[in-house]
Amino acid sequence: MFQPNMFDSHHHLLDMGNRTPDSELGKIRSDDDYETKSGTENIDAPSGDDQDPNQRPKKKRYHRHTQHQIQEMEAFFKECPHPDDKQRKELSRELGLEPLQVKFWFQNKRTQMKAQHERQENTQLRTENDKLRAENIRYKEALGNAACPNCGGPAAIGEMSFDEQHLRIENARLREEIDRISGIAAKYVGKPMVTYPHLSPQAPSRSLDLGVGNFGPQPGSLVGDLYGAGDLLRSVSGPTEADKPMIIELAVAAMEELIRMAQGGEPLWMPSADNSTEILNEDEYLRTFPRGIGPKPLGLKSEASRDSAVVIMNHINLVEILMDVNQWSSVFAGIVSRAVTLEVLSTGVAGNYNGALQVMTAEFQVPSPLVPTRENYFVRYCKQHVDGTWAVVDVSLDNLRPSPIPRCRRRPSGCLIQELPNGYSKVIWVEHVEVDDRAVHNLYRSLVNSGLAFGAKRWVMTLDRQCERLASSMASNIPTGDVGVITSPGGRKSMLKLAERMVMSFCAGVGASTAHTWTTLSGSGADDVRVMTRKSMDDPGRPPGIVLSAATSFWIPVPPKRVFDFLRDENSRSEWDILSNGGLVQEMAHIANGRDPGNCVSLLRVNSANSSQSNMLILQESCTDSTGSYVIYAPVDIVAMEVVLNGGDPDYVALLPSGFAILPDGPVLNGGGILEVGSGGSLLTVAFQILVDSAPTAKLSLGSVATVNSLIKCTVERIKAAVMCESA
Repeated sequence: MFQPNMFDSHHHLLDMGNRTPDSELGKIRSDDDYETKSGTENIDAPSGDDQDPNQRPKKKRYHRHTQHQIQEMEAFFKECPHPDDKQRKELSRELGLEPLQVKFWFQNKRTQMKAQHERQENTQLRTENDKLRAENIRYKEALGNAACPNCGGPAAIGEMSFDEQHLRIENARLREEIDRISGIAAKYVGKPMVTYPHLSPQAPSRSLDLGVGNFGPQPGSLVGDLYGAGDLLRSVSGPTEADKPMIIELAVAAMEELIRMAQGGEPLWMPSADNSTEILNEDEYLRTFPRGIGPKPLGLKSEASRDSAVVIMNHINLVEILMDVNQWSSVFAGIVSRAVTLEVLSTGVAGNYNGALQVMTAEFQVPSPLVPTRENYFVRYCKQHVDGTWAVVDVSLDNLRPSPIPRCRRRPSGCLIQELPNGYSKVIWVEHVEVDDRAVHNLYRSLVNSGLAFGAKRWVMTLDRQCERLASSMASNIPTGDVGVITSPGGRKSMLKLAERMVMSFCAGVGASTAHTWTTLSGSGADDVRVMTRKSMDDPGRPPGIVLSAATSFWIPVPPKRVFDFLRDENSRSEWDILSNGGLVQEMAHIANGRDPGNCVSLLRVNSANSSQSNMLILQESCTDSTGSYVIYAPVDIVAMEVVLNGGDPDYVALLPSGFAILPDGPVLNGGGILEVGSGGSLLTVAFQILVDSAPTAKLSLGSVATVNSLIKCTVERIKAAVMCESA
């Protein structure tokens, strides 16, 4: 804290600048760590031994260093504040000074810098203390004015009285204040509540960049949807000032619940009858957490799951991914179909996300048009606990907005992140929702009911796979697993970045979300092909014109791994890919980006059987984990890919991704009673994107829709025939 006596003791020293009384030189200690000695000037006054004792002492004279000497020592100080004997002697020889003078000048300079730093630090702490007090007052006033929207009385959460709610919020705030002030390093940011009422209608999605020091929500991080996110949920607004104290209280309670849900055992979590998984004991849950967001609405059923994994990413970067809506949407593109940050209530403390609060809305999907998406309006709260563990929790805020009974509510869900050696982290994930899933098609009902579609295992497995991919993309050399025409790390990184955009674009159009820029033309049932259209204009990442997207899902009695291996193998491509026209497919480049050999990015050349046709290049990414697999590809221009392979910017390569999502049809027990995913049949979604007219103003013909419909149905029949024959 502020120390006036310390500054007073330095006052004379700082006023003296670079002057030293001659009679002081012999009295000053030579200890390097002593920082309060006077200056370092030439000796002009006689010493005490030479003076006449009867003569009145002469006035002390000061001799200033020259401007050149000061400039040289200032420049040296910036590079080396603590020069050794050799450096001091060299400097004194160059400047015509005594080594002792140089030594004292550096000591005084260090003292001066230390005093200035302490003065600034104390001023900053005093200002931040004032801001904390003002914030406490603001919360007290908000609590005093809070009213229940139904009865008009004092607002309370669950069964909690207003006084108890007030005291708990005040205690939570005071604990935070004590923690922040007790450690000088943990300085409070102190920014007022920030709101973003005007969301950009076409905010670009930035690539994943996990550089050190990239903390805090950035202006470009407000919208996580890949295309047209500004049009999403216009009816959903941020919370009012009266809502904010209740949101804070709800977030604090949700954090406590998440910790206990993640770390608890029996009787809260009970083993299933076959010991293959954990089941939440709902009676014990209600006894343990009687408050929260209230009882389960009629018509909704509970889904609760827990899973964990060790992932190859440090805890700081994991927290950043979860708290930056763009990175979160990118890493979990197969699960998060859209996401928007509506308001940032707190940016955190000490330059990181500790204490960050964000009000968000998101839509979660399964890669099939036959499974309705799940939309949530929630607060996300991030906190670093005393043992160093980070936790990020979501909890629904549906009770704050007037609406019918929601189709999906998010009880406290999220993850704990524990730091491990060598840049690894242990993640424990909890998913707990209440949902109306009656609109799920029968084909996918077993998968959804098992928790594999939206549960914790899918989140953890996706995160583990994506962490491996990110580690691969940041490799500074070319690993031995990579082969082909890639000859530089820059080309490798550009190709991976292009493949990332391709995967995100595919995931954005393959699910049941209707919030994207597509217009649905046809398709509603399991036997239908859903056909959508979009006009592409002024987007360097997509070819201009009218684009048709067609998708369909079906069941096939073949294990997912066999279907995945068949579809990603370039040697079997001619059996199903009509566009390859029976040509020979050759892998020109291969980038391995995970432990499983199925996780890779490839550049394929289709050598046309007709010599009069030019060869075609295809960019393909395949990825797999125990909850699902993807094979995604797009034709690419040869000239554009040459630029990418040489390390050029991949954002200007036009892509229209097509591909497959392969999911298990449900969990199956093997002979040893262990739960295995995908040992039964497969749920396969096929999706194409085709440019039907290069003029965006052209009119869409019914013939184009019929052609795309026919193309996708023909492809489905070819795949069924090939894999069924192979498995026979």
